[in-house]
Amino acid sequence: MATKLLSLTCIRKERFSERYPLVRKHLTRSRDGGGGSSSETAAFEIDDPISRAVFQVLGMTCSACAGSVEKAIKRLPGIHDAVIDALNNRAQILFYPNSVDVETIRETIEDAGFEASLIENEANERSRQVCRIRINGMTCTSCSSTIERVLQSVNGVQRAHVALAIEEAEIHYDPRLLSYDRLLEEIENAGFEAVLISTGEDVSKIDLKIDGELTDESMKVIERSLEALPGVQSVEISHGTDKISVLYKPDVTGPRNFIQVIESTVFGHSGHIKATIFSEGGVGRESQKQGEIKQYYKSFLWSLVFTVPVFLTAMVFMYIPGIKDLLMFKVINMLTVGEIIRCVLATPVQFVIGWRFYTGSYKALRRGSANMDVLIALGTNAAYFYSLYTVLRAATSPDFKGVDFFETSAMLISFIILGKYLEVMAKGKTSQAIAKLMNLAPDTAILLSLDKEGNVTGEEEIDGRLIQKNDVIKIVPGAKVASDGYVIWGQSHVNESMITGEARPVAKRKGDTVIGGTLNENGVLHVKVTRVGSESALAQIVRLVESAQLAKAPVQKLADRISKFFVPLVIFLSFSTWLAWFLAGKLHWYPESWIPSSMDSFELALQFGISVMVIACPCALGLATPTAVMVGTGVGASQGVLIKGGQALERAHKVNCIVFDKTGTLTMGKPVVVKTKLLKNMVLREFYELVAATEVNSEHPLAKAIVEYAKKFRDDEENPAWPEACDFVSITGKGVKATVKGREIMVGNKNLMNDHKVIIPDDAEELLADSEDMAQTGILVSINSELIGVLSVSDPLKPSAREAISILKSMNIKSIMVTGDNWGTANSIAREVGIDSVIAEAKPEQKAEKVKELQAAGHVVAMVGDGINDSPALVAADVGMAIGAGTDIAIEAADIVLMKSNLEDVITAIDLSRKTFSRIRLTYVWALGYNLMGIPIAAGVLFPGTRFRLPPWIAGAAMAASSVSVVCCSLLLKNYKRPKKLDHLEIREIQVERV
Repeated sequence: MATKLLSLTCIRKERFSERYPLVRKHLTRSRDGGGGSSSETAAFEIDDPISRAVFQVLGMTCSACAGSVEKAIKRLPGIHDAVIDALNNRAQILFYPNSVDVETIRETIEDAGFEASLIENEANERSRQVCRIRINGMTCTSCSSTIERVLQSVNGVQRAHVALAIEEAEIHYDPRLLSYDRLLEEIENAGFEAVLISTGEDVSKIDLKIDGELTDESMKVIERSLEALPGVQSVEISHGTDKISVLYKPDVTGPRNFIQVIESTVFGHSGHIKATIFSEGGVGRESQKQGEIKQYYKSFLWSLVFTVPVFLTAMVFMYIPGIKDLLMFKVINMLTVGEIIRCVLATPVQFVIGWRFYTGSYKALRRGSANMDVLIALGTNAAYFYSLYTVLRAATSPDFKGVDFFETSAMLISFIILGKYLEVMAKGKTSQAIAKLMNLAPDTAILLSLDKEGNVTGEEEIDGRLIQKNDVIKIVPGAKVASDGYVIWGQSHVNESMITGEARPVAKRKGDTVIGGTLNENGVLHVKVTRVGSESALAQIVRLVESAQLAKAPVQKLADRISKFFVPLVIFLSFSTWLAWFLAGKLHWYPESWIPSSMDSFELALQFGISVMVIACPCALGLATPTAVMVGTGVGASQGVLIKGGQALERAHKVNCIVFDKTGTLTMGKPVVVKTKLLKNMVLREFYELVAATEVNSEHPLAKAIVEYAKKFRDDEENPAWPEACDFVSITGKGVKATVKGREIMVGNKNLMNDHKVIIPDDAEELLADSEDMAQTGILVSINSELIGVLSVSDPLKPSAREAISILKSMNIKSIMVTGDNWGTANSIAREVGIDSVIAEAKPEQKAEKVKELQAAGHVVAMVGDGINDSPALVAADVGMAIGAGTDIAIEAADIVLMKSNLEDVITAIDLSRKTFSRIRLTYVWALGYNLMGIPIAAGVLFPGTRFRLPPWIAGAAMAASSVSVVCCSLLLKNYKRPKKLDHLEIREIQVERV
């Protein structure tokens, strides 16, 4: 999006980026009711000695608290400024890092009697790098929490998030202090397998394969040649595979340049060679997940081979005459054939197939924690080694009578592996949204060759990954758009539903933008590529959904807290259960008739203890939130609603008040001049020439509408040259003025005219009132301090606006409109859509203040705007929704990005968040209820009255089933359907557009 900078300031940056640091890169405009006033702000990184830090300060209750914190901080040397926000518990400090550091500031705040934690340190932002790592071997929240603690303890790590459900970590670190190799090493030292996914978002990576005869000298020449190219960050050669990995900046260079350099460098030196895109058969999250599924499936089949005979010899064949006699045949002393068979078959299950539980337990205990592997290993070992003891006693004693539990340990491991197999399969389905998005990009593209005049001289089919910025590609009917760009020739309709969720094909003609991955329907298009690789809209959406799945919801903290003491508590309860039943048996506190004929009191107590240990399931608690968030964000993405993680989801379901911007949100955002009234004799062409020459310098939507209308008086010129405007000034919230052809021109609202002592006659006042009554914006034009004309500009309402507001009312959500337009127009629009509360003539920072007032009154506030001019309010709101952002996703300012311009997506976002958190509550109730009920039953509380007990292998099966059921419960969200009322809205909107 092209932007013209009229003012440069760093003060706004502080407001915009309090929650999201990158929002300072965005342009901010203040819309008003004037004729083109535009307060535009762009904040850039400025290389000066002042740094900024934002702290969360807990304990402030009033302005007096904020004042005491501010005084304490300002006493420190090196403090440039301090702004304390008691309402949001934030402190923003501008300081000189050579004189004072953030730790000293934090200690000063705490010395003043408040709790402080660093949220953002701008001094580190320039040296911040983001690294994503896939982690294999995590089984529960204890594992993910441990890895987070390990990473957070590494010097140079600024932030680390570990997501159990997708088995990935996102780490923000200072590359000056450590490398990603160190991070991989730390994770592996903690006992997990770590695989690097990416090292940052500012570069792209491509792997090339070289076919041909190559020498070491040739490879060195290729490496040096590639490193010399502009935009290449690094080159890595994998010896033995002829693979070259290149990290590069896609806006500077691209893979076709690399292939050309490789082939031209070596030609004639080592014979002709060919370079192609390296393919490893789909290496990535999906292939790794499929490999894990196959591994569990194979382990389960092998466990069945050994476990089924163990089960049959212990539980079935003992009741079949003949076979029973064979199994009870004594080989040595009291040792029977059946015991030998069960021991031989159970041993590989315990130590080969179940080896993963031993390694998992060892790694967990080595790092000072305990996970599900510890419970399984203890439970199965207790059963196996007691059984081994009975076998040895039977072989060495002529009168020993005991019962083995080999079937318990073997069946436990088999059922748990089956559960893990089903769980991994179910978890794989939760991430299908990302897989579908990544598969949208076509495999090939048609590259056009153009001459200097822009005529097509040839075309070539190339690999889609070889497209570079500024290429011109051909899109035929029925083909997917290969990359983001804009149409330079042709017209067609493009189906963008897979990206934006918009069901109707969108008309495209010269100058219109297209999105990579969308489907061309009925015409040929020539598209100039503007964004490739990680810059593309598709890549941004995939990255946003991945980040959303990495971010933890606040409700997840409950599971994290429980996981810290869950396993030790279960071990204690298991031991206590065994001890209580053992003592009760020895002391004859229950009749001997309670003891099964095949057991003694010790064995009965042992079975109760093992059942308690293996029925407890920390995984179900750990998976409840992340799997629901994964599915919820994936479903949202498929409907054009991009939700930035669990925190945004959790806040959205509590929203009870929504603040709407007017222009582009409630209205179409495409204002047009509908009426012109001249108050003095003047040729309309000359009038609009002067007005357009003034307004062409502004980026305000109303200014653009006036300039577009003025073109009609210039003999259909597409881009006319307007007279030069001197001394141009943009006056925030009022309008613009400039000198054109020696005359002073002012275009704006009444306030602008009053400030410059321009008399507004009664007939002009009447024209303004009439415009406002019709929900139009009245704009005044003066020449040399004399009012000459009145323009009426209309921005029609969106067809669905009124019904959307009505649906929100039925959901008990209050709607408020905040706009920079005048009060008359604002009230007319509000009446038309059914909004009762209106704030007009508001600047961007005033919108943010209104949001804070609503929050102070107890409302959970969502702000809906276009993500650019509403950045302060989007950041201040509990939930910021950027509507109609399209390919220019205002990711940093908003919590939720609505790809379409439809207001019904606001309802979809809130309804989806409510459904998701309803599912999270359900899974939490099930997971907690399962453990709270299952552990006492396994401990034998029902046994005295009913003689009912849970054998350990059934308890283990129940534990495995609980994890699978939690994931499947979250998967039901994939069937989410938006409210039926919205379908009627969409049908009506289509009918209106056709009319």
